[in-house]
Amino acid sequence: MVRKITAAAAALLLSTSASASWQRATSRHFIVYSDDTPGHVEAFTVKLEKFDKAMRVWHVAPEDKRGDSARVTVFVVSDIAAIQKLAGRADVAGFYQPRAGDSVAFTPRSSGDGADHGFTSQAILFHEYTHHWMLTNDAWSDAAFPPWFVEGFAELHATAIIRNGDVIFGATPTYRGYTVGNMNLLPATQLLLPNPGHLSGEQRDALYSRGWLLADYLIFNKDRLGQFAAYVTAINSGKSPREANALLGNPNALDFKLNAYGKQSVLPSALIPAKDLTIGKVSVQPLSAAEAAIMPAFILSKRGVTSKAAPGVAAIARRVAASYPDDAFVENEVAEAEFDVCSTDPTSDAACYVRTEAATDRALATDPKSIHALVYRGMAQAAAAKKNKIVDPAKWSAIRQWFLAANKIDSEAPQPLIDFYESYAAAGQTPTKNAEGAMLYAYALAPYDASVRIKAARVLLVQDKAAQAKVALGPVAYNLDEPGQADRAQKILAVLDKDGSKAALMEMDKKPEDKDKKG
Repeated sequence: MVRKITAAAAALLLSTSASASWQRATSRHFIVYSDDTPGHVEAFTVKLEKFDKAMRVWHVAPEDKRGDSARVTVFVVSDIAAIQKLAGRADVAGFYQPRAGDSVAFTPRSSGDGADHGFTSQAILFHEYTHHWMLTNDAWSDAAFPPWFVEGFAELHATAIIRNGDVIFGATPTYRGYTVGNMNLLPATQLLLPNPGHLSGEQRDALYSRGWLLADYLIFNKDRLGQFAAYVTAINSGKSPREANALLGNPNALDFKLNAYGKQSVLPSALIPAKDLTIGKVSVQPLSAAEAAIMPAFILSKRGVTSKAAPGVAAIARRVAASYPDDAFVENEVAEAEFDVCSTDPTSDAACYVRTEAATDRALATDPKSIHALVYRGMAQAAAAKKNKIVDPAKWSAIRQWFLAANKIDSEAPQPLIDFYESYAAAGQTPTKNAEGAMLYAYALAPYDASVRIKAARVLLVQDKAAQAKVALGPVAYNLDEPGQADRAQKILAVLDKDGSKAALMEMDKKPEDKDKKG
């Protein structure tokens, strides 16, 4: 995962003036913010929806029923330079952050598409969205897939071609050309491991390229697809890596088979015709002047900020709010930015959260059903109560009413459920059965969020449901993009297998649970 935005990057981005041409597109699976013409934004969103639909048709996957909370918000910024400022890295051209009810992706409008052997902004976004798609697919969301397949499957879809309404899968990721044929960089004996170990930059690229080649090799052949299904079943039924890998044949022989397969002049492809790609409505509306003005701060907040950057983001939010008083969208951003100032600064006191509460008051005065405002009001009060070491059950019960109010408005929103559950730990209280149920439902709604899976696993361990806890932790343990969480999940699983639920709980409690909503 890329780092949070730095103070220097925040200053550079915040110096960019807001544009009145900002548009918001809303569709079944996406919310898109882009400073572009309505036609371009609509076409972009339609393309994303067709991509999602094509994957469902190809893999015979049902529609996701989680509703609005599972949508990905896509921010289209000017170019790769802006992406790199957001990422705090020079080697990033787009990225995705899975968060319960608030997943976001950042992509450039212009990336010099085609200039780097097909490594385009579209390929990056398609790759990242495929990860989200896998973890919202009920048939796959709880399956533990090894890293080579997670990345290889994403690469298989990253190169999708959308032409005349059709979607074609199977194009070669030519930008992986250097490593795809080099089996010595990451031989199958290492590639197939659930944890391939520390990888150099070239080996990391080989994980993607050789993973793509192996996924292509298996998926486009019916017999080998059955072989792959047996392999995944073995992994998820507790077989050892050696036993599971044996189902794919001799690893050394597999390396040579993959090289021969990749050298074919034409590789197989799958064409999903336009007639099978009916999508729902795509609505595009211009942002109001207030919404456009707050976008720089809004983008930075959704990206996630450090303690050094947070005050700058809050300052711009306050200035915009002064020009556009009582606008719910603006005040919700002010509330989030003010909360970030307090929560990222370990020296802040309970009084710091008063500014968040004031902003939520203003947002709720205009929009009484704002789930965001209700949740942040509860979060601010909970954080302040924890700072003041309040243990009075009545006061904590009152704080939880904000989360319950948000849940009443939208029972499918995962964040109020998570906050309701976590309020018990913050109060030093044992979660009730109702709170545990809320956390498990949040997990069902947001299985793509690794921190939610870990919290749900804790509930399952408390309930001595070891098998279900393993299912929750499995995808986290295989996630190389979150090495810290993956390592933690692997340790918990090892203790669980050896010593049972109580010992696994003790292992889990050695480190505090990930409180960082924004990754």
